[in-house]
Amino acid sequence: MRPLPHPRRRTLLGAAAGLATATAVLPGPGARAAGLPADATAAAEVLAEFRHAWEGYKRAAWGYDEVRPVSGTRHDFFADGHTFGLSIVEALDTLWLMGLDEEVKLSADWIEQHFDPAQDTEVQLFETVIRLVGGLLAGYLCTGRPALLTRCRQLADRLLPAFTKSPTELPYRYVNLRTGAVSGTVSPLAELGTNLVEFGLLSRLTGDDRYWSCAKRATRAVVARRSSLDLLGTSLDVESGRWADTTSCAPNPPVDSFYEYLWAGAELFADDELRGWYRMLTAAVLRHQAQRPNGHLYFAQVDYATGETTGRRQSELGAFYAGLLGKGGDLATAREYYRSWSLTLDRYPVLPEVFDYDSGQVLDTRNDLRPEYANSALDLWRLTGEAEFKQTAYRYFQGLRSGQRVPGGYTVARDVTTSPIHLGDLTPGYLFAENFKYLYLLFAATPRFDYRTGLLSTEGKLLRGAVRR
Repeated sequence: MRPLPHPRRRTLLGAAAGLATATAVLPGPGARAAGLPADATAAAEVLAEFRHAWEGYKRAAWGYDEVRPVSGTRHDFFADGHTFGLSIVEALDTLWLMGLDEEVKLSADWIEQHFDPAQDTEVQLFETVIRLVGGLLAGYLCTGRPALLTRCRQLADRLLPAFTKSPTELPYRYVNLRTGAVSGTVSPLAELGTNLVEFGLLSRLTGDDRYWSCAKRATRAVVARRSSLDLLGTSLDVESGRWADTTSCAPNPPVDSFYEYLWAGAELFADDELRGWYRMLTAAVLRHQAQRPNGHLYFAQVDYATGETTGRRQSELGAFYAGLLGKGGDLATAREYYRSWSLTLDRYPVLPEVFDYDSGQVLDTRNDLRPEYANSALDLWRLTGEAEFKQTAYRYFQGLRSGQRVPGGYTVARDVTTSPIHLGDLTPGYLFAENFKYLYLLFAATPRFDYRTGLLSTEGKLLRGAVRR
């Protein structure tokens, strides 16, 4: 998005997608919804809770992937017996945005001294790209430390066999970082296409086109397999190129971020082909999957060839779609879907993982500290400046703080329908990358983030808009 002539006016990102253009005026520092604390107060509260979670990780699991904050133990995310310091990499750009510069130095030093991109272990391509490749890229962009970009490139090089060994240009799901052996022949859309942004940016920074070319060809191979309704299925066999599951379940997992990266890739690289694919596929999802029981918008699962409804499950991971629709230029539908999630937040202290919107039955009572609702709140506030999104995000924050805070940090919930909430024992690394970052950016007005042009990845990594002075 281009710089704007006035610092408190901005065009909707839909203009970049060739859609209608609108403008929004962001509220001044004194404008807030009833019941909200002042922005500075809310930002300080968010910062305090981030630090509480971060100190819990440092005490019990420093240098390891994730912390179990109830038992005070650690967890290897990618493979037992192998650590990548995942939470450190995930947290790096959040620490920088929050001005915690001593912690930034501590974390970057650890990565430069201990991060090993050549371990003899199999990793999941998708998780490695969005968490580690994206985290190292964001850390480099925020700090300017060249070693972070070097580590990033070393890791990405070891992921490339997932693409180059495929007979269809669709990447395998897993790759061994030391041997280059690949496995996982059936992969869902999110795992096939959520690499455009990280790999494209790495190509831009290094001048090496291999990363972008692999990612773009994989995305093209998926889109080429759409149905006559312009719908995509759920998963593909990467060796035969045939659909393994022909359900169109967007915006739910496991396809969610495939659509997000069509928009993000078009925005970041001014790629008209990606922009066209985003518009075409989004129009098909809205045409064939949008349903409005009792006047509230949800998205059904349908057969990709016929459009026949096959399910009405709604996953919290799909809550990001409200923000994506807004960025893509459809603010009316974006608001409508966001408000459907706000209604769900009215019923539970924190959002359940999965529910059936037709029956109202909760199908998965867990809450894995998901950030997607807060992500949409930030996206829609940046687009509109409307107080609704700060108000609802602060309510989300209050539920998080009251329901999932423990002495050792923050933990997942096993059942959000009980009172009190039945808690588990894990702090996912993405908590440090996403939840608190979205909330902090909503309230902090930090000069380190360009609110007009900033772009965050699906894992909340700051890949455009870091302001270094």
